[in-house]
Amino acid sequence: MPDNTITPASIAPWLSVNDSAKAVSFYKAAFNAIETYRLEDPDGNAVVKLSVGASVFWVSDAADKSNEPENVGGNTVRMILTVSDPDTMFKTALAAGAVEVFPVSEAHGWRLGRLIDVCGLHWEIGKQLG
Repeated sequence: MPDNTITPASIAPWLSVNDSAKAVSFYKAAFNAIETYRLEDPDGNAVVKLSVGASVFWVSDAADKSNEPENVGGNTVRMILTVSDPDTMFKTALAAGAVEVFPVSEAHGWRLGRLIDVCGLHWEIGKQLG
């Protein structure tokens, strides 16, 4: 019989990119991310844990830069960053080098916009309404 006890858990995405230094710099500028952990090898490749409010994610250089991730329906992953002021965060990310996919607007109970970061990853920045 399965144990139905709820165990506290969390999921922290790990983004493998071709230039971790560029990515970390962007996330700090665009999302006001705070670096909470760093491990760097002699070649300058890094594993970095970042936090934006209570949310955390990891960034590292791809282990095999010649091996592109499987592309499923246009993207392999899309991040959703929920913040209290999506308009300001979205503008800050654009100023840091992101590219707008669609502007922040209201639909389906959310105020949300979508952008592509400097590594080509898609982010939706928004908040649930109501």
